[in-house]
Amino acid sequence: MKYDVLVIGSGPGGYVAAIRCAQLGFKTGIVEKYNSLGGTCLNVGCIPSKALLDSSEHYHAAGHKFAEHGIKLDNLGVDLGQMMKRKEGVVKQMVTGVEYLMKKNKIDVHVGVASFVDPHTVQVSGSEQKTLTADRFIVATGSKPASLPGIEIDKKRIITSTEALSLKEIPKHLIVIGGGVIGMELGSVYNRLGSEVSIVEFMPSIIAGMDAALGKELQRVMKKNGMNFYTGHKVTAVKSTKTQVTVSAESAKGPVELEGDYVLMSVGRKPYTEGLAPEKAGITLDERGRIVVNSHLQTVQPHIYAIGDVVVGPMLAHKAEEEGVFAAEHMAGQKPHIDYNLVPGVVYTWPEVAGVGKTEEQLKEAGVKYKVGKFNFRANGRAVAGMDIDGFVKILADEETDEILGAHMIGPRVADMIAEIAVAMEFRASAEDIARICHAHPTTSEVTKEAALDATASRALHM
Repeated sequence: MKYDVLVIGSGPGGYVAAIRCAQLGFKTGIVEKYNSLGGTCLNVGCIPSKALLDSSEHYHAAGHKFAEHGIKLDNLGVDLGQMMKRKEGVVKQMVTGVEYLMKKNKIDVHVGVASFVDPHTVQVSGSEQKTLTADRFIVATGSKPASLPGIEIDKKRIITSTEALSLKEIPKHLIVIGGGVIGMELGSVYNRLGSEVSIVEFMPSIIAGMDAALGKELQRVMKKNGMNFYTGHKVTAVKSTKTQVTVSAESAKGPVELEGDYVLMSVGRKPYTEGLAPEKAGITLDERGRIVVNSHLQTVQPHIYAIGDVVVGPMLAHKAEEEGVFAAEHMAGQKPHIDYNLVPGVVYTWPEVAGVGKTEEQLKEAGVKYKVGKFNFRANGRAVAGMDIDGFVKILADEETDEILGAHMIGPRVADMIAEIAVAMEFRASAEDIARICHAHPTTSEVTKEAALDATASRALHM
């Protein structure tokens, strides 16, 4: 069977790329290794984790906030089985939605592992063997959890995010190796459900890739909620038995040993090209196993594109989606554009964390002169009414032109609020542009307006 475009991988990057290709008139097929479409994000990543984050936040709010709201509850408890069942229902609904979109757009779905035979042919190994050819390909094979040297993930006591999303019991003590996005999100789920949670992080701060002020504030809030933090600690060994795990780590202050019933390995993810046989297509990989592409997302074979986690850049579903659309439109002779500086980063803890553009540390390193505008949620009426007063919005603007260079937020629903800044930066807006836009009252978006006012001649109204 021959296609105009064959997409390999059905995660957010792959299935979105396939849809856009079909919209542009290409005869399109997609190959997925598993029986379920949607990739890591829909099946064992973004969607199930957000389902558990929401469930655990409802439980935490019921136990810690409802009484103050005048809501009385007796015998509050966790039905973990039902919580997991709901999560699985959410996943099924989203996967079914992707299946519908494939049918709607007349995209052929092939189940199995796609291996290149030559630059225009793949062999699909699944329940049945088939050979597919295409004029163009989009490789969107994603990533898988990484580990540390010498530590074997047994998926029983030493687990990854995949297993953490389907545990049959609430851990007594969950030790999380890695204080990045995945570690903080899943650590917060089980912290809310009653687990003792210890975060062991090699860097001096958690969520180290984001603005330093965000990590500092998130750690303060999570510590208040009962999490333990061991930042600046290097893990030296992890040992497990049938019922227990022991993590050994060391820091400048000396060694430490932690005992728990589960270890969550969340030290990042690595590109996944197993079974792809890229060498048979003449595709080049870099030293970290990523597919090498040019600014148009083309490999050394111009008709083969690669997107998402398997190429350089942040491993984010929305980044992969944008690249999928980019690749499809470039094939069609259009001139698409992605500004990677404007790809937001989000941590879905509570409070949520979000950032876009340059961090303060990056501006300092580059020698850029900038202004800082900051406003706290505790001075916002909607946040106070909702008992969500932790956090702030920080806007960084050019000292001379007032153009917004970056924004960094931690607080309620900042995952949604960050979009305003991304749009503003796309249009090269100044801090004063946001400051002069009417924001509805009472909303948490007013915190953004006040931070913009503070960046513009320090004239916040409610500070």
